[in-house]
Amino acid sequence: MTNPQISLFIIAKNEADKIAACINSAKGLVQEVIVVDSGSDDNTAAVCKQLGARVYDHEFENFTKQKNIALSYVTTEWALSLDADETLTPQLAEEIRQIVQNPDVDGYELPRINDFLGKRMTHGGLKKEYILRLVRTQKAKYEGGLVHEKLVVTGPIKRLRNVFIHYSYPTIESYFEKFNKYTTLAAQTMFQSGKKFHLIKVLLTIPFEFFRRYILKAGFLDGLRGLVWASFSSFYVFVKYIKLWYLWERKQ
Repeated sequence: MTNPQISLFIIAKNEADKIAACINSAKGLVQEVIVVDSGSDDNTAAVCKQLGARVYDHEFENFTKQKNIALSYVTTEWALSLDADETLTPQLAEEIRQIVQNPDVDGYELPRINDFLGKRMTHGGLKKEYILRLVRTQKAKYEGGLVHEKLVVTGPIKRLRNVFIHYSYPTIESYFEKFNKYTTLAAQTMFQSGKKFHLIKVLLTIPFEFFRRYILKAGFLDGLRGLVWASFSSFYVFVKYIKLWYLWERKQ
């Protein structure tokens, strides 16, 4: 009896400095690596091809469509989704290798640890979170809109024990590069759904977001990084809603 095969699939743009670590962390576990690139102008594609990945170019529309395209290229029974700035730990890779030999479900949620400004965070909403990332290919698809895509599977799921690492924001500069992109997508999503801007609600939400992350979720236990994360998260909410306000202003 042969072991079930696994594919790693990734969507990327200008990730040449990160994606090699992602692909290499799955070396020996996966039988193929699929990368859907959305017009990188660095050497992302070259790095991936050098590591044996199959690279496809597709113009970015939204995260849901892009990841469904990547998933459609998978040819194996199992599909593993990682972002370019994520890596498997050796312990998780081994756990996946063993679990797919005798699976009793159609998907597995993997626990993720977030690294913020060079340190792993344990509080402030960045504590270990379980995300569906390993699925039977033929039973899975992505749902969602412009942002906050969600992988769903037809069938039961379980959780694995060992973690993978998300090197989300290695620098403050990298945070604000993503910040601008994601606040715009979030505002567009709200705008398209007809959500209106309400100043009072925003003024109440901003301090609560800080309080939730820094106090309720114990972000203060992560030291200065916890304070920075709570502050940035509050500002994210503010900018997201200001962009929503501006979309309605432009329409009028």
